[in-house]
Amino acid sequence: MTMRVLSGIQPTGRFHWGNYFGAIRQYIELQHQTPNAFYFIANLHALTTVRDREELAQNTLDAAIDLLALGLDPQRATLFVQSDVPEVSELCWLLLTGTPMGLLERCHAYKDKKERGLPADAGLFTYPVLMAADILAYDSEVVPVGDDQVQHLEVTRDLAASFNHHFGQTFVLPKAKVMPAAARVPGTDGAKMSKSYGNTLEVFEDPKSLRKKIMRIVTDSRPMEEPKDPDSDHLFQLYSLFASDGDRESMAALYRRGGFGYGEIKKALADVAVDYFAAARTRREELAGQPERVRQILADGAARARAKAAEVLDRARRACGLVY
Repeated sequence: MTMRVLSGIQPTGRFHWGNYFGAIRQYIELQHQTPNAFYFIANLHALTTVRDREELAQNTLDAAIDLLALGLDPQRATLFVQSDVPEVSELCWLLLTGTPMGLLERCHAYKDKKERGLPADAGLFTYPVLMAADILAYDSEVVPVGDDQVQHLEVTRDLAASFNHHFGQTFVLPKAKVMPAAARVPGTDGAKMSKSYGNTLEVFEDPKSLRKKIMRIVTDSRPMEEPKDPDSDHLFQLYSLFASDGDRESMAALYRRGGFGYGEIKKALADVAVDYFAAARTRREELAGQPERVRQILADGAARARAKAAEVLDRARRACGLVY
């Protein structure tokens, strides 16, 4: 049996380096390992945070263009938009009917918001169940996740196992493919790169604007001549994402030797980052001028995804007595 891989990414804004190195690069690698790779743009999930229809629609199209420009191949992988597969929403309801409230109350996103005194809606509360439906709808066997998302896979497995227990073998129990810790990307302030922290460096940001943003990255005030530990410096960590092994070692040696200014590192980082995404930037410009081509790719992907999701939904409906 060929390995079936699934992952989704939210269209809540333009992709940044953290999105690319933490997830998208792995999507592209996995598409060469299996013909059954399903990747979706999670616009239903994004509704919990994006409340402007034009913004969500444009973000969705931009996300597709960005993924294709970065190397996702629609001939190798199925790329589609979450809301174009309505079977997932019905499957979500089937799972919700057997989901314990306590399980959802323990999930990180909802729990963290409540602890911070922030309002949390039913969409956020039931978010893990929709995510479970996304995964189970395609008989997914492997789901690439960061270590902070492992809980979602555990919830999915719990819900699938419970359904199978009550109604017979219906769902495949997926396994997590945890991305390496090295995929955690620091932002301009040294904290984890995140749109919510306002510390991102975008993949397709204009090179001139990107250079200015890199030059403003916060650094410490140690004197130039003082040796520094590269492993604890977020500028070096960012540089390491792009540099070859040889260049990385040379930069690390410079840190340990001292006698340099951070401006020198920032310039090297900007140069290597602009060069790294140059080809993808050219492809993106071409795709942005062909929106109907991109929409057709998404429509074709949705048709393939719906065919599989319909098969799984029918199996689930029959198992629990909805077909009479």
